[in-house]
Amino acid sequence: MRIPALAMLTIAAVLAATPAPAQTYDPKYPVCLQVYQGFVDYYFECAYTSMAQCNMSASGRAASCVVNPYYAGGKASPGRRDRKPRRVY
Repeated sequence: MRIPALAMLTIAAVLAATPAPAQTYDPKYPVCLQVYQGFVDYYFECAYTSMAQCNMSASGRAASCVVNPYYAGGKASPGRRDRKPRRVY
């Protein structure tokens, strides 16, 4: 009795599992092109450094440009630290 119950539980768990979606945004680029293939089917091309560059690629296509919410940004250089102003006596 245990084996059929365990088998049914295993089959139910396998059928209920859904695949996890992969990351669609590339964190190296600040702008992504969202290309529509159907009413609810679309994909992202994150390979653009500016909105103008993305808009040129989207021209004439069923696509739109979006800001990449996962953009890592450039590494900021450690700039000059400002000192406190000296008192004048």
